[in-house]
Amino acid sequence: MNLEEKAKKHIWNLRKLVNNSNLSTDEIILKQYNFEFNTVYEKGSVKVLVYFGKKGIKTILQGDEKSDLYKKVKNIISDELMLELVDPELKEPEEYIGTDECGKGDFFGPLVVAAVFVNAHTKKDLLKIGVKDSKDLSDYQINFLAKEIKKIIADNFTVVSINPKKYNEVYKLFGNLNSLLNWAHSKALSNLFDKIDCKTVITDKFSNKDLDISSLSKHSDVEFIQETKAEKYVGVAAASIIARESFLDWFENKERTGLNLPKGSSTDTEVFAKKLLNRIDKDKLNELAKLHFKTYKKIKSNR
Repeated sequence: MNLEEKAKKHIWNLRKLVNNSNLSTDEIILKQYNFEFNTVYEKGSVKVLVYFGKKGIKTILQGDEKSDLYKKVKNIISDELMLELVDPELKEPEEYIGTDECGKGDFFGPLVVAAVFVNAHTKKDLLKIGVKDSKDLSDYQINFLAKEIKKIIADNFTVVSINPKKYNEVYKLFGNLNSLLNWAHSKALSNLFDKIDCKTVITDKFSNKDLDISSLSKHSDVEFIQETKAEKYVGVAAASIIARESFLDWFENKERTGLNLPKGSSTDTEVFAKKLLNRIDKDKLNELAKLHFKTYKKIKSNR
């Protein structure tokens, strides 16, 4: 069964679940890279899409995330939001620590690095629940999976979350993002090494420089591996999800105070930031955003 056939079977299962919950759906449509159908209730509509491609199968919901219909459909299919997982040819170490970060490309919000220890038993369970690179998951899937991951790995993980104010202070000391990332990954690993003994580390590669922690004599027997797209390893993928959850928590906490900040560093973010800077001073912005970004230089020069 190829990916398109698997995606077709998957979306038929999702549609059946929705129909069995007394919601109406239209027919499944095949597009160039996905299958999709609409769920309609009263005046609302939610689209369910299942994509298939090089990265596997990905399920996405489109609609008003705050609507009751969206929440209901999301709850109905939550157990089915599983993706095609890892390359069967991938040979993972028996046990290792995976690390990944979130927030380095976002003007607002923290930089978060997570480190996760996995072994043969926990890797199997993580794959069963659908762990995959956080960039291929919706915010709902992130929150759902992060809780499940923590049940499986218990306390065998650490998180280093650098809020914007601290980030701006530390960035001045290091002078560039890669050095800051090196420090944050090393810190997350150091914290986890205090809990467990592990001889292999896999990190999503962000520079050509070795991690600072790898040069310490007490870790001379540890193999440190840096790979691009390392989220193909389930331990790194789990770390990316836990890091993303912490990142999202920061935004949700700000939203509770009435501040709904955009993610990313797009033109929309720049427009929002410019309006925000007209209402608050630099000291307050320092607590919300990474001020070395070009976004800040643009909005400051255009005031």
